[in-house]
Amino acid sequence: MPSNLRSPVAAPLALLLVAAVWGSTFPISKDLLTRIPVSDYLAVRFALAALVLALVNPRAVRRITRRQALLGIQLGLIYGVAQWLQFAGLTTAAATVSAFLVSMYVVVTPLLAALVFRLPVSRQTQVAVVVAATGVMVMSLRGWSFGTGETLTLLSSVLYAVHILTTGRLVRTGEAHVVTVMQMATISVLTALPTVPGGIEIPHGADWIPMLYLALAAGALAMFVQAWAQPRMGVAQASVVMVTEPVWAAVFAVAFWHEVLDARTLIGAALVLAAAALVLLDPRRPRRLPAAVGAEQTPDPHPLPLNTKE
Repeated sequence: MPSNLRSPVAAPLALLLVAAVWGSTFPISKDLLTRIPVSDYLAVRFALAALVLALVNPRAVRRITRRQALLGIQLGLIYGVAQWLQFAGLTTAAATVSAFLVSMYVVVTPLLAALVFRLPVSRQTQVAVVVAATGVMVMSLRGWSFGTGETLTLLSSVLYAVHILTTGRLVRTGEAHVVTVMQMATISVLTALPTVPGGIEIPHGADWIPMLYLALAAGALAMFVQAWAQPRMGVAQASVVMVTEPVWAAVFAVAFWHEVLDARTLIGAALVLAAAALVLLDPRRPRRLPAAVGAEQTPDPHPLPLNTKE
């Protein structure tokens, strides 16, 4: 493994790239969804991602173990249901409230890690969680109501937190590729179920260009990087870095769609980025989740040089 990939900040920086890619998808997805139904959009997007990843390394896919396949299916079900809940909630919840509630996985993730696994979180990361949540709230909230849509959205946030925890606990070093293939395929099948009566509507003409970007960069590559990075860092750290997604969405909106940022968005974005910086500069060792019983981690032949300062 190249020395730059063994750096203690390699995994957080990789997740920061994932957040940036996901942030770029908001306006692209919004435009596509004016012409393609949600279920069809998700099914095609994740099917393409699974197919390309499988073709990149078909030998690894052919050698997939039963444990790896079941893990990929498990992660795909969690993420697929979270996606459905998020989109279903968005039909009745205000977009700003929805954005805030979805981002609350930054709080739910370390809480679940502490409650379920009794995993301590450094004081610096605790501060980062609070700062990130405050930043997202400042950016997103322009009013408040709570009904069915908001409830569904909050449930999706909890599932995203469970997905982060499950990835950090169960994905072993070297398994990112095959687990991601199974995960993408499972999400595609799950989201395709509502399309069975009328069939899947596929993109046409120029719509294939953004669809391929969403499938390959924001789907296959992003989730592969997430599966690679999370076993190498703490789950609370991962959630804080990933919640920079709305900041990147704002950056792309200004750069490519000429939207104007108000003071609240700028202040909120600054807080979220400050939280990410606190995580990246945290001198404490990244705390990993304990491996599941019967799923001990395979020793890494190139272990990360973690900082042992407590």
